[in-house]
Amino acid sequence: MRSSTRAIFATALAIGVAALTPAAASAWAPADQATIHPGIQTETEGSGQCTANFIFTRGSDTYIGQAAHCAGTGAATDTNGCDAASLPLGTRVNLVGANATGTLAYSSWLTMQANGETDQETCDYNDIALVKIDAADVSKVNPSVPGYGGPTGVGSPGGTGADVFSYGNSSLRAGITQLSPKQGKLISSSPGGWSHTVYTVTPGIPGDSGSGFLSASGAAFGTLSTVAIAPLAGSNGVGDLSKELAYANAHGFSGTALATGTEPFEGNIVGAILGAG
Repeated sequence: MRSSTRAIFATALAIGVAALTPAAASAWAPADQATIHPGIQTETEGSGQCTANFIFTRGSDTYIGQAAHCAGTGAATDTNGCDAASLPLGTRVNLVGANATGTLAYSSWLTMQANGETDQETCDYNDIALVKIDAADVSKVNPSVPGYGGPTGVGSPGGTGADVFSYGNSSLRAGITQLSPKQGKLISSSPGGWSHTVYTVTPGIPGDSGSGFLSASGAAFGTLSTVAIAPLAGSNGVGDLSKELAYANAHGFSGTALATGTEPFEGNIVGAILGAG
């Protein structure tokens, strides 16, 4: 990346992060009654099943996040969002727990392609989409992460070896919800900070794509993008949420903010597993 481009992006990143203060939520559904929340399954029309990460707001609209590649139409190995094929904005997305279908409103892949993005890390790891929740279903939404509570805001994963937490909901688990909560460790981060490699028990599997990751303090720091075979088999690549949201805010989707949870964060994997039962 040229230094001038890097400076421009750094400015956009600072503006974007400043905009990520939680929007005032009017009457979220109680966490124990909400049917739409982080960790539900999403199914993009004509594509695949994924796991939602977090709830977001933009003006008066409410969104749920998934991976941009959940709307991809190419091979599973097509991970460069700057040239991978995707379904268009407006595509319908089925949300478990909703009565109406959601609508694909933002895709980092489509945005990067329209923007002519060339930075390699950005192309490889900027992997988030926002699905607009139908107004009739917003009363069913709560932004808290099942089992853990939070998120407390957007933040950093911490240093190497830091604890991380996630909730996957792949249909490959055959409905065994006790396998959904996961705890692990941060192994490394990419040079530009766009991606974080993590190990969790159990590891993320196909269908967990897009699921959110929390730091030891409950901050939302990432979204599951890849399941690695090499060089670290069984590890997962997690896109950096602060950079993903800053990019969205700087490139046509300004005003996007994470909705913080109504339940306090508790980094207790045993409690999360028991609660999932």
